[in-house]
Amino acid sequence: MRSPIAVVVAVLAVTPVAVAAEVQPFVPVLSEDFPDPFVLPTSSGFLAYATNPREGGVNVQMARATNLTDWALLRDGATLHDAMPVLPSWARPGLTWAPEVLPTEKGFVLYFTARDRKSNLQCVGAAFAPNSLGPFASAATEPLVCQTALGGTIDPDPFRDTDGQLYLYYKNDGNNPDFKQSTRIFAQKLTPDGLALTGEAVAIASNDAKWGGGVVEAPTMVRNDDRYILFYSANYYGWEQDQNLSPYAMGYAVCSGPMGPCSDAPANPILYSYRDPRLGCLSGPGHQSVFTAGGRQFISFHAWGTVGDCRNAHRGRYLYIAPLIWKNGAPQIGVSLRRP
Repeated sequence: MRSPIAVVVAVLAVTPVAVAAEVQPFVPVLSEDFPDPFVLPTSSGFLAYATNPREGGVNVQMARATNLTDWALLRDGATLHDAMPVLPSWARPGLTWAPEVLPTEKGFVLYFTARDRKSNLQCVGAAFAPNSLGPFASAATEPLVCQTALGGTIDPDPFRDTDGQLYLYYKNDGNNPDFKQSTRIFAQKLTPDGLALTGEAVAIASNDAKWGGGVVEAPTMVRNDDRYILFYSANYYGWEQDQNLSPYAMGYAVCSGPMGPCSDAPANPILYSYRDPRLGCLSGPGHQSVFTAGGRQFISFHAWGTVGDCRNAHRGRYLYIAPLIWKNGAPQIGVSLRRP
């Protein structure tokens, strides 16, 4: 089996991390329930957005760090800060997933997944705020996109190409038990303000890889030099009692352009669950985001919290961050960041 860890020997200028001279375990930078994390660099540090916590109370939770290793949940006094305290009229509360934020000239657009009142499916919306902390708001009466014939729509990912054109990537929720359809990742152009879709949607990835277990989701489009790389997650995200580890894992595809076509990398999956006496364990890594800080690229993702000899801590999914390294045009995930 391939090692899921890449060795990194480098000093990272943006954060005080230890130099790694050998393979090391992955370590979370935030040991709180923070699923589907998205990291946004700002002038004063870093913000992260995540799916609503298990206990509820907020729609879009946030965390903050002045470097990449010292994270804390963002609070308003004793309560969690909510980036979008009021949902649009089409959305039911309680199931607000996978937020991602796009900076624009006028402010910030938050893309999110929520339960559509009309169809009772998970669908994608967009909200705006002049500040990255929110409050994000939307007056829309319908979702931005909802593929009702394909099980709904989840996991929006915005991408700005070098020519300024905006795109949105999303997944049809075909693995919804009521639909049992194939899952695909779609690409579609956005209007310049990022608040509306334009043109036709194109399917650029599907759940045809055996290791994916019939699921492909959580797209992240990245341009590296002149190559377009679509990261994604696959397989079942959960960690049930009868499973030694979660089968969730991360892979990528090489695309000829921002709207495909795309071809899966033969090295997939590039990050997956493991249990090792020397390296500890990682269970269910996935739902990544890619960002740049200090002139370097990093990848964030979640994995299930563990205790003891790789047992489920039943505290949800924690936030991890690691360097993203490119070797001959192929991505590699470095040793995860940690406090020194």
